[in-house]
Amino acid sequence: MNKTTFHISKMDCPSEERMIRIKLQPQKSIKSMNFDLQGRRLEVYHDGNAETILDALAGLDLGTTLLGTEPADCPVEEPHEKAERNILWAVLIINFSFFLLELLAGILAKSMGLVADGLDMLADAYVYGLALLAVGGALAFKKRVARIAGFFQLVLALIGFAEVIRRFAGMAMMPDFRTMILVSALALLANIACLYLLQKSRSRDIHMRASMIFTSNDVIINAGVILAGFLVHWLGSGYPDLVIGSVVFVIVARGAFRILKLAV
Repeated sequence: MNKTTFHISKMDCPSEERMIRIKLQPQKSIKSMNFDLQGRRLEVYHDGNAETILDALAGLDLGTTLLGTEPADCPVEEPHEKAERNILWAVLIINFSFFLLELLAGILAKSMGLVADGLDMLADAYVYGLALLAVGGALAFKKRVARIAGFFQLVLALIGFAEVIRRFAGMAMMPDFRTMILVSALALLANIACLYLLQKSRSRDIHMRASMIFTSNDVIINAGVILAGFLVHWLGSGYPDLVIGSVVFVIVARGAFRILKLAV
C-alpha cells in the first residue's frame, strides 16, 4: 500500500472535490482519498504506482502536481456518519427552498439580484445533493445527473445575463427594494443556520469543512444583495440591482462549467 500526495492548485471548493472523486472512482487500485481543500492537497492511498492517478488528475486541468509517494500501512477511513448525512440533507433542503423563494420574489419584485442569488442557492443545493448521491450509484448515472444539472444551471445563468443586458440597454425596471432587503435578509439567516448546522457537526471531514467555506461565500452574496437594495432606494436607480445580479450570475455560470466537467 502506498500513499501519494498531490497539490492541486485549482481545487478550492466541493465542486472540484466531487469532480476528482468521480474521475478517480473507476481506478480499483485506489483504497481511500483524503481532501484538504484549504491546503489544496489530496492524499491517495492506493496499490501500485501513481502514474495512472496523475494522468487522470491531469486530464481535469486543475493544476495537479505530484508531491511524493511513500509506503503506508493502511488507508485512512473516510467518515460516513449518519449525523453528517442528516446535516447535508438539511442544508440541501434549506438551499433549494430558498432558491424557489428568491426566484419567485425576484420575478415579482423585478430584482435581478434576488433571481441571481436564488440561482446561487440552487448551485449550492446541487453540490450537497451530489455529495449525497456520490455515496452510492453507478458512475454513468452520476455523470448523467451532473450533465443535466450543469446544462440547466448554465441555461438559467444565460437567461439571467440576457435580462440584465436588456435592462441595461434602456428597458430597466425599478425593483422593489423592500422585497430585495427582506428576502435577502431571510436568505442570510438561512445561510447562517446552514453554517451553524455544519459547525455543530464538529466534523473533521474535509467536505464538511469545505461546505462551511462554500456557505460563508453565500453569506457575502446575501449581504451584497441587501446593500444593493439600500442603494436602489437611496439612489432611486435600478442599476445597483443589475450590478449585483451580474456579479452573482458570473458566479453561477462559473459553477455550471465546473459541474459540466463532472460529466467528462
